[in-house]
Amino acid sequence: MLRIALQMDPIEAVDIYADTSYAFAREALARGHEVMVFDPDDLTMEGVKISALTRTIQSLNDDPQNIVSWVGDPALLDLRQLDVLLIRQDPPFDMGYLTTTWILERLMGDVLVLNNPVEIRNAPEKILVTDYPDLTPPTLITRNVEAIKWFRQTHKDIIIKPLYGNGGAGVFRLRPDDENFNSLMEMFLTAREPMIIQAYLPAVREGDKRIILLDGKPVGALNRIPAKGETRSNLHVGGRAEAIDLSPRDHEICNAIGPELSKRGLVFAGIDVIGDKLTEINVTSPTGIQEIKNFGGADIAALFWDWVEARL
Repeated sequence: MLRIALQMDPIEAVDIYADTSYAFAREALARGHEVMVFDPDDLTMEGVKISALTRTIQSLNDDPQNIVSWVGDPALLDLRQLDVLLIRQDPPFDMGYLTTTWILERLMGDVLVLNNPVEIRNAPEKILVTDYPDLTPPTLITRNVEAIKWFRQTHKDIIIKPLYGNGGAGVFRLRPDDENFNSLMEMFLTAREPMIIQAYLPAVREGDKRIILLDGKPVGALNRIPAKGETRSNLHVGGRAEAIDLSPRDHEICNAIGPELSKRGLVFAGIDVIGDKLTEINVTSPTGIQEIKNFGGADIAALFWDWVEARL
């Protein structure tokens, strides 16, 4: 039996039919492992001791109104007593998120921490793709408005989004005749972080493919079709999921980035591919495994724990 903890957003509020962390926890329980959860806010460091106020899961239920049954009350746990710790809270990737990586990296060597917190920190999802310019659409990262104007004049139809956001929040498409540019700049510049701007890919109308990689190897894929009148394909903003097979280009992309993900200890990753272009490499809390299984694809939660058990 392994002692496992997930650092994640409250499990009581997840979508049990779509959440990847829920699927991981449920598969671990089915294998007889002890599974605990804690919120990043409950993480503490006192000298060299790293603890968290954890709750132990007794069972996960099929009832969205009664998702979890607990064993006893919350308890402060020395995290070095764990075998495995999964970093699974959603972005935004801010100073709070960074701080958890600085703390949790001190557990490495005593605990298998996934993904590697050092490499989560060193591989911001929308910046990591820029290491592969031959695979990605034209991309600009900046807060400089004149640079964005130049990029827009060059590429005409563009996408602007927060550099450290997630889930499709704050994503805007600007067509050449759109008059909202100045207003969008005013809105984005209230934050201190740069924006990411990419050339719009018309192929998104045919779908935004999510490919899951386990230790650098593709193990499943899902296509997400944007709703009518919507640029974003994210499922929770109305995107429609469908089964899809990997194309030769998808394999080419996975072969190019997979070895680097494995080398960095980014064991569980989800990449986004539109047409023949890589747009994101998600390494914080990738999703999609339940939908892939529901469409007849691999049981990625089982494959993940097979990998962990073999590793340990």
